[in-house]
Amino acid sequence: MSDRHVPRKGRGATSNLQGRFERDERTRVDDGWQPLVGHLDPDEAPPRIETSVSIERARSILSHNQSPDIPFGVSLNPYRGCEHGCVYCFARPTHAYLELSPGLDFETKLFAKANAAEVLRETLAKPSYRCEAIALGVNTDAYQPIERELRITRDVLQVLHDCDHPVGLITKSSLIERDIDLLAPMAAKNLVVAAVTITTLDADLARKLEPRAATPSRRLRTIRTLADAGIPVGVSVAPMIPFVTDDHMEQILEAAREAGATYASYIVLRLPNELNAVFQDWLMAHFPDRAQRVMNRVRDLHGGQDYKADFATRMRGTGIWADLLRQRFYKAADRLGFSYHRYNERVLDTSQFKPPARAVKPRKPVDERQGSLF
Repeated sequence: MSDRHVPRKGRGATSNLQGRFERDERTRVDDGWQPLVGHLDPDEAPPRIETSVSIERARSILSHNQSPDIPFGVSLNPYRGCEHGCVYCFARPTHAYLELSPGLDFETKLFAKANAAEVLRETLAKPSYRCEAIALGVNTDAYQPIERELRITRDVLQVLHDCDHPVGLITKSSLIERDIDLLAPMAAKNLVVAAVTITTLDADLARKLEPRAATPSRRLRTIRTLADAGIPVGVSVAPMIPFVTDDHMEQILEAAREAGATYASYIVLRLPNELNAVFQDWLMAHFPDRAQRVMNRVRDLHGGQDYKADFATRMRGTGIWADLLRQRFYKAADRLGFSYHRYNERVLDTSQFKPPARAVKPRKPVDERQGSLF
């Protein structure tokens, strides 16, 4: 097994492959001083990689999206990179823009937008601002582990709560329960909707796929807690990975419905840019016996390619296998009484929005020694 295919405890990616924008190319060579990971003693674990967090000051905080297959137009991401380490995360390639690896760097070198709430408040106070539901934490999880201490998501929600601004959230973390005191009153005004992503009910598989996210059973409890608090909550069965998680669809829907979820959605695995190599390395590390079979089915779903970035098909796929997944989902959802809209497609009320007071910048003191021209 090569050093690119060695699992690391608590991490999703098995390698730190080079990002597409890096100028320097690196190749690992065994010079005899320190063995490569793949050449370590079988009983010796790969070296531990600690998580680092860099604080950055954002100049703008809202991102605007025009993709017709994405159910929101405006989003806010308090963090870049995600410690959950989900190996299938479509956001991994964004770390390449920082000249970092979409592999291990994505889940170990994180960036926190410390002034997110401040910039959001300034944005909402502008006379030109037009209220539209904001999707919070869709690129990387707004409730990833570092949020416990940094509380940036909490501060952002406080601003939205105070302004009666609608928001949609999606997460794999139970930490969202901390903010029920803000979310429940917003839900009573039809200002919030939430979704919890559940990829599998198998805890061992989840530990390999999404090592630092909440366990599947804990996520089901989170759905129940949110529902009991009167917060509309759904389940995102995503992604459907052929021969890995696709046989779990009906069980996830049943468990989520029992827990109180009222709407559901699903997405097939998509592998843009460097994510393709990250995922295939993971497959070779954990499922070498079926890696080729999985990728063949992925190609069946994307028109013979590893990934096809077509708005009409990238989320659900095409062909016979995509049709089977679609039929299974809708039959199960109909039987269980689910609605189908995704987490931010629910119509939230924008009419209650109250802009925050605009901060008045203090005027510079006048030097009384300076005479007037008039």
